[in-house]
Amino acid sequence: MKIAIDAMGGDNAPESVVKGALNARDEFKDLELILYGDEQQIRALIANDERIKVVNTTEVIGMNDEPVKAIRKKKDSSLVVAANAVKAKEADALFSCGNTGALLTAGLLLVGRIKGISRPGLLSTLPVVSGQTGAFNLLDSGANADSKPEHLYQYALLGKYYAQNVRGLKEPRIGLLNNGTEPHKGSKLTQEAYQLLAADESLNFVGNVEAKDLMQGVCDVVVADGFTGNAVLKAIEGTALAVMSLLKDTIKNSGTKGKLGALLLKDDLKSIKGRMDQAQYGGAVLLGVKAPVVKAHGSSDARTVYYTLKQIRTMIHEEMVPNFTTYWQAQQALAKEVSNGGKATE
Repeated sequence: MKIAIDAMGGDNAPESVVKGALNARDEFKDLELILYGDEQQIRALIANDERIKVVNTTEVIGMNDEPVKAIRKKKDSSLVVAANAVKAKEADALFSCGNTGALLTAGLLLVGRIKGISRPGLLSTLPVVSGQTGAFNLLDSGANADSKPEHLYQYALLGKYYAQNVRGLKEPRIGLLNNGTEPHKGSKLTQEAYQLLAADESLNFVGNVEAKDLMQGVCDVVVADGFTGNAVLKAIEGTALAVMSLLKDTIKNSGTKGKLGALLLKDDLKSIKGRMDQAQYGGAVLLGVKAPVVKAHGSSDARTVYYTLKQIRTMIHEEMVPNFTTYWQAQQALAKEVSNGGKATE
């Protein structure tokens, strides 16, 4: 399995990217990692280049670069060269901690959409606090600010496939993000999307879900337009960081009694921190393109990079994209047959 890595993308690149890549290489013997970027900087961080290839590039797409312009003008940037390698099938997947918009643009323009997918969406995985373990997927979490009902329906199919093939859930529960649980609640977009989701008997659709219930495990896949999804994603991430910071400051400033209590609860506090740790779930996946395209936070450390590469490995190993493409083409052919008056068969 070959993964093309934008080694220069992110706040801590290339150090954290290379370190995380080496950790993944050491654990998974079936991985070959191709690092794109400043060869001199990258090689200085590598002691053992077994199953590591470095491709020198001369440009970097910065976090503040305008995405489409950067993709078109910076042809020798680490991100563009890596994306073109995936397009040419020299690598199986693309990974970056860099400019989100540029990565999405590279995924759409260079890697390319799966035929029939109108708007590929960004899928993020977030923790569930009810129970000992668990997570839910949020799709779209920021790729498309504006959506149509059919886009949200496609996100449900994409999210279901990801949850089944990467997370191992047999019948993932699909929820539609809304401002109330009643079927008639929401905007025209969500009301029409509700009807599409409810009409598909292949989906385990649990109806509308509210943002306040997401971390309680109300469903496994949450469908939303990209503007709303991204706002919810950042609200959850910000709240989690604020709560952990508040807890830390409270313990720190509570005197001897508080510090003693924290010492007695040390293992429990570590457990809480572990359950809220988003890094263990990997990066955000652009679903609906012809190969895995995955984005991690710009501030990602080596640990996050490692988990994201582990996530990508699972996607490649389970052949998620080829299998979904075959499934989607069959669904499109069936829909066409029905619309033409033909008799649909299983």
